[in-house]
Amino acid sequence: MNPASIFIVDDHPLVRRGLQQLINGEPDLEVFGEAAGTRETLAALSHTMPDLAIIDLSLHDGNGLELAKHLLARFPELLILISSMHDENLFAERALKAGAKGYINKSATGDEIIDAIKLVLSGKIYLSQQLLLNKISDDIHPEQSHVRQLSNRELEIFEYIGSGMGTADIASKVNLSIKTIESHRANIKKKLGLASSGELVRSAMLWSLESNFPDPN
Repeated sequence: MNPASIFIVDDHPLVRRGLQQLINGEPDLEVFGEAAGTRETLAALSHTMPDLAIIDLSLHDGNGLELAKHLLARFPELLILISSMHDENLFAERALKAGAKGYINKSATGDEIIDAIKLVLSGKIYLSQQLLLNKISDDIHPEQSHVRQLSNRELEIFEYIGSGMGTADIASKVNLSIKTIESHRANIKKKLGLASSGELVRSAMLWSLESNFPDPN
């Protein structure tokens, strides 16, 4: 049998290189190709597809969940594993709803990553043991209970606010108008019960620090 082909999408070259070495070290797996972002991925996979794509949640030119949806619309049989440093309590369910077959945290060991890849290739869903335990005990951070109400786009913008980005910068980053970003900010404030833009910025920055997220820029 031919090795299963894996495509890697991550905007950090060292991460791509590490995953490539890890995957190619398995006799039944091989790296099909790699890309740093959304546009590069869509160009590389315009006609052919691998067996599985590992997609980072935060890309320099887009969002991994949106890329997953776009790829699955074109290649319904493609298997997708979302990879990120973001808290899986908040993002794993969103990844599954976007059509991914699993969510692996970048802090996972090499063996865990390989196990996740092979489990998804076998037709099953991968979620970490810690996430499953959290689901059973409902051990979710209190500050996340309100944030979970946000849509994927609102959550993306909330993260950018937490990193210190202003409205114009966010609009440019996600290719939306300033008016649309302002509308999203208003919706976020309403959902989180925040009275002012200052409260929104403070809440986003505090949440980002407590969640220990990397800067999404």
